[in-house]
Amino acid sequence: MAAEGVVRAGSRTDAASGLPAGAGHPTGPDSPTGTGSPQPTGSPAQSGPARSAGTRTRDLRQLVTYALVGGSGVLLDLGAFLLLYNVAGLHEQLANVLSTSLGITNNFVLNALFTFGRRDRLLLRYLRFYCVGLTGIALTFVLLAVFSRGLGIDPNLVKAGSLPLVLVFQFALNRKWSFA
Repeated sequence: MAAEGVVRAGSRTDAASGLPAGAGHPTGPDSPTGTGSPQPTGSPAQSGPARSAGTRTRDLRQLVTYALVGGSGVLLDLGAFLLLYNVAGLHEQLANVLSTSLGITNNFVLNALFTFGRRDRLLLRYLRFYCVGLTGIALTFVLLAVFSRGLGIDPNLVKAGSLPLVLVFQFALNRKWSFA
């Protein structure tokens, strides 16, 4: 009975601490571990500096993985754009939409598997991810219109130059919305 807790006057207490059951053990989704699992008071998961370091490490790992996945999408996007625009002769805007859509789909699959590890509600997550991807299409559309059509800069250079800006913007949106 001591291991399970002690019942005193109709209330359950934790045998180790004498506190009401669960008082030192956050168990909800808002607990410091975010898992809903009980954590003993004073555990590394609850301490400020250790928790912050763990969070920073996780965030950095996600950013690096996202960048690697993004790199594969960039290569696929740019390669498809070059083929569709230069070889197939499609209009630059149509080539951009098709190549970006291919890159978005590639990135969604890889990010769901490796970066964020989320495999639930895939259709909803894909639709959100694609909406975020549409922001990249829109941003690149504007940049192509201004720099290529307006200033006469080669569309291949404009497309390549737009990719880092789009990547950073989309990471923030995908992390907070698509894979939240």
